[in-house]
Amino acid sequence: MDQQSFLFQALVYLAAAVLLVPFSKKLGLGSVLGYLLAGIIIGPAVLGFVGTEGEDIMHFAEFGVVMMLFLIGLEIDPEKLWKSRGAILGMGGLQVALTTVVAGALTYMIGLDWRSSVALGMIISLSSTAIVMQTLTEKGLLKTRAGQNAFSVLLFQDVAVIPMLAFFPLLSESTGDTNPNHYAGPTLVSALPAWAHTLVVLGSVVVIIFAGRYLVRPLFNLIAKTRLREIFTATALLLIIGIAVLMTEVGLSPALGTFLGGVVLANSEYRHELESDIEPFKGLLLGLFFVAVGASINFSLIFEQPLTIIGIVLAIMVMKAIVLFALAKLSKMTSSQNVLFALSLSQMGEFAFVLLSYTMHEGIISKDISDTMMAVVAISMAITPLLMLLNERILQPWIYAKSQSNGNDKPADQIDERNPVIIAGFGHFGNIIGRFLRAHNIGTTILDTDSDRLELLRKMGFKVYYGDASRYELLHAAGAAHAKLIILALEPPEKRIEVIETIKKHFPDLQMFVRAKNRYDAYDLMNAGMLHVYRETIDTSLRLAVDVMNALGHKADSPERAAKKFLFQDEANLKTLASIRNTEEYIVTARSYIEELEKSLRADMSDGQPV
Repeated sequence: MDQQSFLFQALVYLAAAVLLVPFSKKLGLGSVLGYLLAGIIIGPAVLGFVGTEGEDIMHFAEFGVVMMLFLIGLEIDPEKLWKSRGAILGMGGLQVALTTVVAGALTYMIGLDWRSSVALGMIISLSSTAIVMQTLTEKGLLKTRAGQNAFSVLLFQDVAVIPMLAFFPLLSESTGDTNPNHYAGPTLVSALPAWAHTLVVLGSVVVIIFAGRYLVRPLFNLIAKTRLREIFTATALLLIIGIAVLMTEVGLSPALGTFLGGVVLANSEYRHELESDIEPFKGLLLGLFFVAVGASINFSLIFEQPLTIIGIVLAIMVMKAIVLFALAKLSKMTSSQNVLFALSLSQMGEFAFVLLSYTMHEGIISKDISDTMMAVVAISMAITPLLMLLNERILQPWIYAKSQSNGNDKPADQIDERNPVIIAGFGHFGNIIGRFLRAHNIGTTILDTDSDRLELLRKMGFKVYYGDASRYELLHAAGAAHAKLIILALEPPEKRIEVIETIKKHFPDLQMFVRAKNRYDAYDLMNAGMLHVYRETIDTSLRLAVDVMNALGHKADSPERAAKKFLFQDEANLKTLASIRNTEEYIVTARSYIEELEKSLRADMSDGQPV
């Protein structure tokens, strides 16, 4: 078979991902490292199935980063984004500026000329949006303070790429074309004067905002009426590609443009449909990007000068981590969050591949330096998932133990107590349960992984232990072999499933009471064998409905009685619906249950007219 054919290449990439990513996840290494390992194995260094086309595939797969930022934009309320402008401009700007100065000074000290030092300092200041966002999201850390600050820095870095491209030609000693986009080809604004370029850029941003508010929603409404899922998906892809092309043509980052488009549509009624349609494309393209990064690592160069390459990688990552840790200290984050923030952004980013090639074409750096730095970039990106695993398994527990021994908080006992109840996850849901049980003198052992929340809870008088409840060692130390039951109130649904599998394997006699975010989360938990599943929204929703009926004048006991019946029948129907896989069958069955329940409630309320 022709190894350069499209089908053979697709077969190799997909087979490598399918084999290695689940294996990596099973070992607790995460999906990103699995993709990188897949790229290394199928690349020139091992099997040699893929080779010189890796860089081209990487540029294509970078579109996965564009899609990822669009989806992130959909999750962000525009008001919250505006409120975080200080973090984006302040922390992001300081990070880029300080890292550029420090990295530039170090490269100048080792013998590079000042032009090369300035360019490399700027390139080194950038981190990998793809790897950092994917890893933080996968581990449920994106909503922590460190995760939010990391996102702010990454967003500023994406914006900073544009002025860097504009500035690099000024560093070139050649007198050729100084168009900052010449490496990527001419754009619509290439020949315009600076003031006109600025107006076009601002106009493009206004067009995206206006179209998102007044044109896209009617378009999706029209497409939705066709009831053709594939056309809706095609329209969503057209929207993202259209924004990316527009941003590229005006000299802006396509990732920045699609992020803005996502923010504009964050309050749209089509938000969830867009997320579900785009998520598979985003995941595949990001996976392809990571595989291409692994395949592009130049191991022959590394084997020729291993000490030099590894030394540069360590020097850059340590230097960036120190700068990031200092910035985190200024923002007054806790020690554990400082470490997470510093380690997550310490690598170099995917934009470095483009910028290094651009600076080499401009004559700012030599080909030898460019090749060396390309290897450094790939290795630093590949190391990041391992650093995050090291942080999760070793550094965070050590930091927590140290904070106890230093006396910064009231010291907690070792986990040698034997309580009848274990609570995993002590956020807003688990907190209420824990307070209620404590008020009735029921002993509980509380586990949580949010270090910020943990420190606050301990100051409020709760004895909370840091640790990942999906680990057998921690559950054993917490007394799972002797406890009567465990309450799983963890926030990421995926983490709840991990804990369930660990308990089923090692503590089969331990009863599990599990929090479910919604109906669909409950389906997954019930299919995992859970008997006690509690949806966090249904009780509050029914209580509000009862209050509404009381306010409208219904008899005092009728709404409460109806709510109990509604809950009983809905819970009974849930078990049947959880087993249905076919979408059409699910809709028909759910609709019949809804109609049956409504008829039953109307019959019971026939004597409950307003008084």
